[in-house]
Amino acid sequence: MRKISIAIAALTLVLALGCKNQNQYSSSNTPSPNNTVASQTTNLSPEDLGKLGAEIKKHPKDAQKLLSDKGLTEQQFEQAVRKVAENPDQSKRYAEAYKKAKT
Repeated sequence: MRKISIAIAALTLVLALGCKNQNQYSSSNTPSPNNTVASQTTNLSPEDLGKLGAEIKKHPKDAQKLLSDKGLTEQQFEQAVRKVAENPDQSKRYAEAYKKAKT
């Protein structure tokens, strides 16, 4: 359980830092595609995201295919995971689903 918590915390930190750098370079004159990303990713529950994360961990070479099967891009998946990480209850549900799917 502790390893999963550490893995989720590390993933959240990496994603947060990665997004911070992307936002610095975006122009305020161009429309941000992230607005549509948020509405598209809310269709997946924390459990679905946890299962998908575990599948990507098991088969990293198939990550793009696994994401596209769910109708997601890498950015959309990352944003959905970040959104789940903001809520402790959803984060716990994600971790439980990830752990079940991983074993």
